[in-house]
Amino acid sequence: MDFGLAALKLVCAQLREAKETESQNSFTLGGILFQRAWLQGVLVSTSDAGAPLLLDDGTGVIHLSLSGDFRLRPWKTGMYVMVVGGYIASSGEPPMIKVHKIVDLSAFPDREAMWYLEVIEAYKLFYGPN
Repeated sequence: MDFGLAALKLVCAQLREAKETESQNSFTLGGILFQRAWLQGVLVSTSDAGAPLLLDDGTGVIHLSLSGDFRLRPWKTGMYVMVVGGYIASSGEPPMIKVHKIVDLSAFPDREAMWYLEVIEAYKLFYGPN
């Protein structure tokens, strides 16, 4: 993982437009090379058995793969969370985020509306066509 590359602020619908590059585990979106994505959404499925969580951001659903201490925390359906992690898109498999950071933002109800504004602004400034 190249942490020198930005973690793009995205919604799931934008990840569907990302193109895999020849370099291992890298993607491009609007000409920007990335390996990590920053998403926010509602947990719609949780599991105690170590299965991936499902995050719904209103534009799509993505699997979240947790490791280490993150698996020990009590993640519950309905929590609004922020996740940053490596984006993995293998053919025949649902896209997944290998989570490096996950934060429960449920106590801040205005975060969801602000998130969409942040994503739109980032798209206009960095990812969209000039």
